[in-house]
Amino acid sequence: DVIGDWLTEINLTSPTGIQELERFDGINVAETIWRAIEARRAAQ
Repeated sequence: DVIGDWLTEINLTSPTGIQELERFDGINVAETIWRAIEARRAAQ
């Protein structure tokens, strides 16, 4: 969850379809999200 510019929560028990995307399409959404978070953090 994001409030304003702050990441307030990462929901690990119900990751809104991330597991299904990886299982059926081979898309690693979690990696994409973490890379975006790390890139944004590094740019600050």
